[in-house]
Amino acid sequence: MSDNVRQFTVGADDDGIRLDRWFKRHLPQIGFATVSRWARTGQIRVDGKRADTALRLETGQTLRVPPGGDPKGGKAARPRRELTDEEIAEADAMVLTQDRAAIVLNKPPGLATQGGTKTNNHVDGLLDAFIPEGSDGPRPRLVHRLDKDTSGVLLIARTPGSAAFFSKRFSGRSAKKVYWALVIGVPEVSDGLIELPLAKQPGTGGEKMWVDEERGQPARTRYRIVDRAGNRAAWVELHPLTGRTHQLRVHMAAIGHPIVGDGKYGGQDAFLTGSISRKMHLHARHLVIDHPDGAPLDVTAPLPAHFAASMEQLGFDEADGAELVEEPVEASREAKKRAARAHSKQVRKERRGERRDRRTSAGPGERKGGKSRSGGSPVRKGPGSPRGRSGGGKGGGRGRR
Repeated sequence: MSDNVRQFTVGADDDGIRLDRWFKRHLPQIGFATVSRWARTGQIRVDGKRADTALRLETGQTLRVPPGGDPKGGKAARPRRELTDEEIAEADAMVLTQDRAAIVLNKPPGLATQGGTKTNNHVDGLLDAFIPEGSDGPRPRLVHRLDKDTSGVLLIARTPGSAAFFSKRFSGRSAKKVYWALVIGVPEVSDGLIELPLAKQPGTGGEKMWVDEERGQPARTRYRIVDRAGNRAAWVELHPLTGRTHQLRVHMAAIGHPIVGDGKYGGQDAFLTGSISRKMHLHARHLVIDHPDGAPLDVTAPLPAHFAASMEQLGFDEADGAELVEEPVEASREAKKRAARAHSKQVRKERRGERRDRRTSAGPGERKGGKSRSGGSPVRKGPGSPRGRSGGGKGGGRGRR
């Protein structure tokens, strides 16, 4: 711990951050109790003035920090991991583009985003490769995740400031994410919106999700059929409008068209015969997100080898994958809150009715197959779907082998 008064200049990445959060980012070894005491006694100064822990800092301000501090009350900075030459090469091979705020990777299938039980090789463990040698700068950090077997665009923030910036865009749903998938069979609606609430499936230890009309969180997925291989399989473009765990996989399986290779949600029906790979065919193809420096970050990830080979074998042409131009208008934050309150009220009313008359009770498993309780379809036609048209994307009823 330093015995001298320290001075720091607030950088652009920290513009608008609270004073206590600044300490957590840059001096994590100093506990919150110490920071609060320094602020209360006037030992912390911002541009020469006393400052409260809730003060929002501005770029260019000078922050005076007194000597000392109690390392026991804080969180030590994460030690850097020594990577092998092979691990550094693996990390570098994934890079699509990078700048001062972001590193964009093309994550291969089979590589976990984060570590866990018996998971030692993962993207998070390779991020030290992007810290310049000899630098004492911050460690890059994840701001969103992809499933282990999903490939494609993965955004990494270089600094705490850019991490906060990108995280806000993801949580606010302003980031545009486009996935490509191959699915079993051909959906009846060629351009549709799936609205099925999702929850953790009981008895799976939180490892699996399912459709739960009673207790699930709202989940919405826009999709359109790009092309089809007869009735055998379809190439679909997916736009997740919410960010639930395994959302795209559960939604496609729920409407009867599991993603090719997704045995977790589609069982044996999720695999095609012949030479089509048994790996999962779900790829984060495209990401558009605001950037701290102004112009949006717009990145497209090439397909992994197994996905590209399956596309060729099924007769699909990547050039046909021009993206959906028309986007559904998202509800405002206040409108979403009102809808959530109305949903909660309705659930409470239904549960009161169940207690009065057990004969009319309905468990969450009724929606497991993707059917509504009234027997209708969970898919609504999107604005680009012609009336009366079913099944076909490009090529209509054209068969492929």
